[in-house]
Amino acid sequence: MRLRHIKGAEETIASNRFVIQEPEAVKGHWQDYFKELRGDDLPHPLHIEVGMGKGRFLMDMAEAHPDINYIGIEMYSSVLLRGLQKMEERDLNNLRFLRIDATYIEDSFEKGEVDRIYLNFSDPWPKDRHAKRRLPGRVFLKRFAGILVPGGNIEFKTDNRELFDFALEEVEPAGYEMIEYTFDLHNNEKMSAGNIMTEYEEKFSSIGNPICKYIIRLPEQV
Repeated sequence: MRLRHIKGAEETIASNRFVIQEPEAVKGHWQDYFKELRGDDLPHPLHIEVGMGKGRFLMDMAEAHPDINYIGIEMYSSVLLRGLQKMEERDLNNLRFLRIDATYIEDSFEKGEVDRIYLNFSDPWPKDRHAKRRLPGRVFLKRFAGILVPGGNIEFKTDNRELFDFALEEVEPAGYEMIEYTFDLHNNEKMSAGNIMTEYEEKFSSIGNPICKYIIRLPEQV
């Protein structure tokens, strides 16, 4: 799907207080960054969403879990701009955004700095030659392993069954352990407990599409 460019999006993002402009400078110091932002000296887990879209999921998560710090990652300026407009209404001190390509995510986070990663309704890149671009594929999973804490989790949701089947096959080759998965999240009492929906999730589930979800874990290092 072709995204409509919004004039002035880049300039707005470049001066927005909710966007971290130079994440490479904060790499390895995210705890210090959020301590100053929050005004406390306590350590808090760091969760990120890769491909956050308009950001509603992370805003709802940050509001529901004030003891956790969140970072939303989005590479498209016009999409991120929509999220920033919503953030102005909520002004959460445990959520910030990055405009980066996830290919270079290891430039922004140190090894073992992130506790959990969310992948929600990622682009399926349906053509075989584009498989390496799929976020739940082994290429990206190995990049994510470079920033997750040992024992850290990745949660992935989609309504695209073909993409989900592909994602299940990628877990073991990428060096992760499967914790649990379902092909119908909203009818799985255990996995749907406390579920916060994304905008796409609401849209697709409302027309009867079952939502698939997995939770995988990076093994503890010996």
